[in-house]
Amino acid sequence: MLTRRHTLLAPLAAALPAAAAAAPPFAVAYAGSMGALMDKGIGPAFGAAEHLSFQGIGRGAFALARLIAAKQMVVNTFLPITAGPFAIVHQAGLAATAVPVASTQMCLPYSPNSPHAKLFAAVAAGKAPLVSALLTAGLRFGRTDPRTDPQGRNILFTIKLAELFYKAPGLGAKLLGPAINPAEIFTEASLLARLEAGQIDLASGYLSAVHSQRLPYIPLPAEINLGDAAMAGTWYARARMAVPGPHGMVTAAPQPLLFYAMTLANAPDPKAAAAFLGFLTSPKGKALFARFGYSPPSGPVLGA
Repeated sequence: MLTRRHTLLAPLAAALPAAAAAAPPFAVAYAGSMGALMDKGIGPAFGAAEHLSFQGIGRGAFALARLIAAKQMVVNTFLPITAGPFAIVHQAGLAATAVPVASTQMCLPYSPNSPHAKLFAAVAAGKAPLVSALLTAGLRFGRTDPRTDPQGRNILFTIKLAELFYKAPGLGAKLLGPAINPAEIFTEASLLARLEAGQIDLASGYLSAVHSQRLPYIPLPAEINLGDAAMAGTWYARARMAVPGPHGMVTAAPQPLLFYAMTLANAPDPKAAAAFLGFLTSPKGKALFARFGYSPPSGPVLGA
């Protein structure tokens, strides 16, 4: 026979599994180029290991950093590329340190359906010069917005270094046009998809993302690919220039292409956030980075 106490507790007990199932997902914000790695590799692996629902948010890292700093986006962990986005979140008091977890370099992926695909393949094989290929008439080039995405800034630096390295003044103006050129700027999430669909011929790209999507690409020498941290303070610094920021032009220099991970001070689930950082730096996490085309990190912990 049910007592009144049992009668009152029964609905509550029945509701507990539903409440547990409705627990909020573990939200992580990351640089948009990491989409394949997070959606197909790290996200599912970490979710299975910790028995939680993983929610990834991939966009331009500068835009994410500003949303996080303004508390308009609340996530557990943030993974940007380069140190710049960390500085924004750090200054807002929401991240004390950032740990380098992987690295990459700039390259130029191309569409296998492009009418210039054979030329790009020849350049990739070292059988045709890069600069003349970049100046091909009618070339449709794609890149991201330098105001919101580090990659959009990094291609400006890469082409500036190419001007110096190949002694090709004016290459940037001819290939890219103005820094903000609506004809060739796309979101990071859509850039490689447009390339695969043949809507553009050639694009800026991170080798890690291009490898993940199995696209053909033109590799770039260390002098212009921003992948050699040892060159940052000497050769890469020569590309210091005015670039678009959220409120006008700012003077900036290239930063090594390192991916950082940071747990946030207002993380909804601090325990899981700490576990996620541990997973990223574990042997299993490192193996997933390598499988998706990322190189090991080099450089110090930021903010330490």
